[in-house]
Amino acid sequence: MTVTSGLQMGSLPTPPLEYVGYNLAEPKSSEQIICGPLDYLLSSGGKNIRHKLMLAFNEWLQIPPEKAEIISEIVNLLHTASLLIDDIQDSSKLRRGKPVAHSIFGVAQTINSANYAYFLAQQKLSSLHSTRANDVFVEELLNLHRGQGMDLHWRDTLTCPTEEQYIGMVLDKTGGLFRLAVKLMQLESNQTCDCIPLTNTLGTIFQIRDDILNLSGGEYTKNKGFCEDITEGKFSFPIIHSINSDPRNMQLMNILRQRSEDNSLKAYAVDYITSTRSFTYSYQKLNSLIAEAKSMVEELDAQMGPSRGMCAFLEMLNLN
Repeated sequence: MTVTSGLQMGSLPTPPLEYVGYNLAEPKSSEQIICGPLDYLLSSGGKNIRHKLMLAFNEWLQIPPEKAEIISEIVNLLHTASLLIDDIQDSSKLRRGKPVAHSIFGVAQTINSANYAYFLAQQKLSSLHSTRANDVFVEELLNLHRGQGMDLHWRDTLTCPTEEQYIGMVLDKTGGLFRLAVKLMQLESNQTCDCIPLTNTLGTIFQIRDDILNLSGGEYTKNKGFCEDITEGKFSFPIIHSINSDPRNMQLMNILRQRSEDNSLKAYAVDYITSTRSFTYSYQKLNSLIAEAKSMVEELDAQMGPSRGMCAFLEMLNLN
């Protein structure tokens, strides 16, 4: 998907331009220049988690395909824009296994492209029926930025939050785009079921799962780097539990303070987190939330009929 192709053709997006190593002599439109960082990140693919989630919810909500496509485009634009900003705020090196956009296009142009995407997404709201769509859009973007603000505050002041505070932040930051998608779908639907409690639980599951994977190596290391959360100084779910399990031991706090890229030091931090049984606790919390979500799905299935997509989505989130 590219933003520029969609804007110029007024149809479904075409395959993205290759921005790394393109012919500098070839003239580019202003739209292509402005959307360069955005299109670059869109070209790198992704897991399409939010689109899969929308498809699963739509088995219950039954909104028209063209409305679902518009909402999917809105959420994808917002998600991609937020990643562009996140990578700058976190001083990230990799995103989806490629250099981050701002390392290619520069910080200023990347920020502008991300901000532009927010308004491109808002512009698409006019294609939806409900007059409340804009209110939902603004409400959840405010929540997203509130959550991001607290996450950055804890990191930059080296303040370890409680688990309850962290879950509250996750509901704002990660849950924001999940809720935005589902709320917009509910506005377009003739069904009356309330999917927001399930949506909130899924957002929390997704973040805790992501926190575990970030410290576990494997595919995550290939795409983002080894234990990037430690390099960022981020208070993720396992890290918070580990620190709070023995507040007098300052080893992990001191490692986070350094923002180190030393893999041996980060490996030591992972060993320490393991020693406090924080991964075990995180897996238990994840499994408990998945069980809670399955119970909610059963209730919605009883009201609306079965959603095979939601069952498959929950299985995908399971790390066992």
